Amino acid sequence: MSATMDAHIAPVELPKAYRLLNHGPTVLVSSRHDGVDDVMSAAWACALDFAPPKVTVVIDKATRTRGLVEGSGHFVLQVPTFAQLQLTYDVGNLSLADAPDKLARCGVSTFEAPGFDVPLVEGCSAWLVCKVLPEPHNQQAYDLFIGEVVGAWADTRVFRNGHWEFESAGPAFRSLHYIAGGTFYAIGDQALARTE
Repeated sequence: MSATMDAHIAPVELPKAYRLLNHGPTVLVSSRHDGVDDVMSAAWACALDFAPPKVTVVIDKATRTRGLVEGSGHFVLQVPTFAQLQLTYDVGNLSLADAPDKLARCGVSTFEAPGFDVPLVEGCSAWLVCKVLPEPHNQQAYDLFIGEVVGAWADTRVFRNGHWEFESAGPAFRSLHYIAGGTFYAIGDQALARTE
């Protein structure tokens, strides 16, 4: 784990944190509890509210990450880049329960944001630290977690002035969108609608 944030990482105003997920990317979910870190991928995550900012994510009961989230009351949603395609697939298909060295085997390096005791995955384009808002019925029946965003950051090479700028950042920074069977798409080109 590295100790400091990269120079390209800048805070995102919490009322604008929803913009980090609004385009529907596959995310990496990380958590820490009792000295154990885990990271998994998730295709079902989205922004839920603005003030305070909230998100939802589905975390299956069978995952080790789920136990860490329930134990700590916190999780991080990260937006992986096209350069992290294999890592994203691998952390979603290898369980920490079966491979105690999962993070090393999958090539995951983490760092911490000042004031937060949660692992953030290096190389992503955005990070949202979330505090679980307990909804026991939703969590047990649907594996659905609601989190309040308490910290948000983005890589300024691809997210600036409150907006994604994929078209100027280069293909390695494009976000991933999972379809099925190991197939992902990278986000496409910008298209502007006429506003009046």
